[in-house]
Amino acid sequence: MNIWLSLCGIILISAYLLGSIPTGYTAAKLLKGIDIREVGSGSTGATNVLRTLGKGPGAFVLFIDCLKGVISIFLVYRFFEFASNQSLIPQTINPENWQPWMVILAGAFAIIGHSKSIFIGFSGGKSVATSLGLLLAMDWQVGLATLGVFATVVAISRIASLGSICGAIAVPIFIILRHQPLAYILFVVVGGLYVIIRHRSNVQRLMAGTEPKLGQNTAVIEAAGETTNPAN
Repeated sequence: MNIWLSLCGIILISAYLLGSIPTGYTAAKLLKGIDIREVGSGSTGATNVLRTLGKGPGAFVLFIDCLKGVISIFLVYRFFEFASNQSLIPQTINPENWQPWMVILAGAFAIIGHSKSIFIGFSGGKSVATSLGLLLAMDWQVGLATLGVFATVVAISRIASLGSICGAIAVPIFIILRHQPLAYILFVVVGGLYVIIRHRSNVQRLMAGTEPKLGQNTAVIEAAGETTNPAN
């Protein structure tokens, strides 16, 4: 049992380290020599990279951050497959019951890694792209439905943060409709709340009517921030 728990711990640490890869921060440093955390919204995520560096780097960061979530879940799947083939799973453990909980734990560690990266002083992004990757790996239909909500809201409003928040609200409904395990339902509820909390500054700007739309540059964002918070 101790060996099994140690192996599970290694998987979770690996998921955290994967999530911690500072894609947006690294892209900004390499392409412009700037700290993305000091520009625009201060996030290392794809939206801030898009506004700061352009569409190409923004799309690249979005893809890699999403991929981090996919790989984190696939690590769990491959781990259980390997452990079963090598008879490493204790007889007291039912893999069918255990695996969904390991999936959500790995997902949680990846999300925390993305938003609290050990490589950049426990700062990071808002975990939207990584969360989407997790959903696609857990249930691709739920992932695509959530992406559809995000895309629709953004197409109408031109506000990425609003699309992210609406996606976070919608995903528990999709998971329940797909009759996924209780572990998955709890994960998307808690994960959705975490994503919304990470967007609390965006929520404040949305309520004040100062949240920038896609196509507006970082100067607009900074001006909006100064308007809503004169102390900055």
